[in-house]
Amino acid sequence: MNHFGEPYGFWDFFSEVPLLIKLFFGILLIIVVGGFSYVIIKGLRMWVSNNRAEVITQKCKIVDKRTEVSGGSGDSSTSTHYYVTFETEDHRRFELYIPDKVYGLLVVGDEGELTYQGTRFKDFTRTAV
Repeated sequence: MNHFGEPYGFWDFFSEVPLLIKLFFGILLIIVVGGFSYVIIKGLRMWVSNNRAEVITQKCKIVDKRTEVSGGSGDSSTSTHYYVTFETEDHRRFELYIPDKVYGLLVVGDEGELTYQGTRFKDFTRTAV
């Protein structure tokens, strides 16, 4: 109890914690807040960049498909991300994230017109070969 007969509050407890422990938790807090800030800012920058990019439609060929599974340990659920690699007529290759409903309809070797905006997949229309 303090000199007013009241129990010690949080700040009274905090004032008795050793300096090294205060520094450790302060640095840990800065790292966690900094990490969250970095991820949020990076996502916002990508979103703005994609919104500013022009919508492009060009002839492409599907040269590869892949999935990326994360999570699933213990009781946690899994999430799967789907990617397709496209090759343009000038042999430039790039990979785009594809919605799961579209991924199953695309086959390696398909040729058609790809529409995308920055790193955003918009549409792929297969052409008859």
